[in-house]
Amino acid sequence: MLTTKRVLIATICGFIFGLVCMYMASSGPNPIDNATKTVILFSRGLMGFTIGISAIRLNWWLHGLVIGLIGSIPMAIPVFNDPGIAVGTFVMGAVYGFLTEWITTKLFKEKSAGTK
Repeated sequence: MLTTKRVLIATICGFIFGLVCMYMASSGPNPIDNATKTVILFSRGLMGFTIGISAIRLNWWLHGLVIGLIGSIPMAIPVFNDPGIAVGTFVMGAVYGFLTEWITTKLFKEKSAGTK
């Protein structure tokens, strides 16, 4: 059953991981512009929101990985010219998705809408 608490927790986690991702991206040798920072923040926030509302019937950990990977596609497209950054974007998306789902499902005991 979909609950407001689950959606809020997952979305907040997404934005927090967006801040972490934004900080890690801007700490490198090449500065990133404000538009890229905004895309990073809202992309991860949208990933968290999607995890919160999703009713896909998967194990919680696989659910987080899949949504994290799918949510990373828009961020990875502009950096396909650098395979290292593109792969890192997908890997960190899977990690953030897993952690968001773990925090929401296991820590706060908020089951997915797809769970019976």
